[in-house]
Amino acid sequence: MTQVPVADGLFTWPGDDPQLIGSRCADCGIVTFPVQDSCPRCASTAMDEHLLARRGTLWAWTTQSFPPPAPPYVGPTGKEFVPFGVGFVDLGEVKVEARLTTTDADVLDAAVRNRTALEVVVVPVGTDDDGNEIVSFAFTPAPSNPEEHPA
Repeated sequence: MTQVPVADGLFTWPGDDPQLIGSRCADCGIVTFPVQDSCPRCASTAMDEHLLARRGTLWAWTTQSFPPPAPPYVGPTGKEFVPFGVGFVDLGEVKVEARLTTTDADVLDAAVRNRTALEVVVVPVGTDDDGNEIVSFAFTPAPSNPEEHPA
């Protein structure tokens, strides 16, 4: 099955070490995700593409227990819908809202309390009209040794 990204320009892919693609203002230094044409802080248009850190910490989370509006949601609806975790991940320069690979409350609550590292991975989220598997980015608990988990 052919895989296609949910949207172009959100993350590096394909590749073994996906990264989110943000932007950095050349004038004031603010980092944004996703890429923006102008700075939300100083209104400059001097925005440069900026790859975000692959690892961060979970700041807050919840479970998406019903299908979001489509578009932009591209996953299954109705009886096929499976709840998924959503959280804000602090990457140091910016917090991003993202899908999580688990809805296990014990795991996610501990990740917030203990500032457990999460890392970006690419996951399937649905199928398009042509039968391609749509993939997007998500964050998953990272091993304590980055060499243990080839992302």
